[in-house]
Amino acid sequence: MSDQQKCVTLGLAPSFGFGDRIGLATPGHVEAMKRCGNGMEPIFPQQSIREMTRTQRTAQQVMDDAFNGARSAGWEGRIGADADHLKTPEDVDVTAAAGFTFFTIDPSDDVDQKADDYDEATLREKFQSARESAPWYESYLGTSVDLLPTGAKIELSEETCMRAAVKYGPAIKRALGLGDHIKAVHEAKGGDYEIELSVDETDQPTTLAEHYIIADQCLKGGMKLVSLAPRFIGEMEKGVDYKGDVTALETSLNDHAAIAELLGPYKLSLHSGSDKLSMYAALARATKGRFHVKTAGTSYLEALRVVARHDESLFRRIVQFARSRYDVDKATYHVAATNDTVPMGDNLDAKKLEQLYLECWADVPQGLGFTEPGRQILHCTFGSTLTDPELGPAMRSVLESHPDTYTEVLADHFSRHLEALAAGM
Repeated sequence: MSDQQKCVTLGLAPSFGFGDRIGLATPGHVEAMKRCGNGMEPIFPQQSIREMTRTQRTAQQVMDDAFNGARSAGWEGRIGADADHLKTPEDVDVTAAAGFTFFTIDPSDDVDQKADDYDEATLREKFQSARESAPWYESYLGTSVDLLPTGAKIELSEETCMRAAVKYGPAIKRALGLGDHIKAVHEAKGGDYEIELSVDETDQPTTLAEHYIIADQCLKGGMKLVSLAPRFIGEMEKGVDYKGDVTALETSLNDHAAIAELLGPYKLSLHSGSDKLSMYAALARATKGRFHVKTAGTSYLEALRVVARHDESLFRRIVQFARSRYDVDKATYHVAATNDTVPMGDNLDAKKLEQLYLECWADVPQGLGFTEPGRQILHCTFGSTLTDPELGPAMRSVLESHPDTYTEVLADHFSRHLEALAAGM
């Protein structure tokens, strides 16, 4: 990466992460920012280690593709770079060497996903094992925290603290270790960095008490925390809008934002942020513009829209292939669609087939015979499709032959995201 080709830290500015699993999407991302950026800062290079593995790309390829795309599209503003869902020191080393500046720590493997359901006896038994990983336990026990201006109160009772220790004790320890490693790497090589902590990949929402303890411990441990991603209430399924009560969500967002202001300040981050239009304004209002939204698979889905419009036969083959892979590939995703709830679509014309498998907005035409979004089937199978020896190269060829279409569908798609966020700022 050249001296001119360097990412920067974005601090507390509102930011939007554009994931790109193919390496051709950045011109469309740039066009969306030019149309509707409204003071938001972009992260163009963004990919998780899991996605790199599934798409057979390197961290350096992700960085180079994003910068080359931004340069060719005439972007002259700042650019952040998100090394997403890091789990090991080796993940940090690889992405830091490529020039990433925004490091998303994901300690989800160390979270006890069943902690919320343990009865008292089981909880106390589990706590004895987790106690060593939670030396902070007694410092919170019996205290309370008033959140302003919402008026909420966090009561750190014995049960609350024990449950937090069991659920997140080892995860906090892992996060602090990775944070120290990120700091050491940058002290050795120079350059600025910032950290996001992801605790959103859990079955149940992050409570206010859990958020408070996690963030407080990370900050007291010296972590350069700029953003935290809780697991919010409601459902954050991939590729579709928010499922839940938006009014209740905004109340919860206000409380989480109050914690971020009290302890930090730091940004609240929305993961699985693709296509969550109904909640964007609430997120922007609650955080007063101090947010980060992370998207990834939706750019791949828009790439499939280009295929649907320029090579119908290939799109039908991809749909069939995705359905054959879906039950295996969806294992690591939170989605509701099944092959049984989405018809094959063999009897539909090209336009309706595109709607069946790619539309996600509220105005999707009715009468197509599906109860769940077909786009989730395509979303979860991106790795299998892109690495298939026939489908992957064929899809890339279509995109390279029709760059203007890809840029336009991406710009239209992401303009809706950015406009919805701007409405709450």
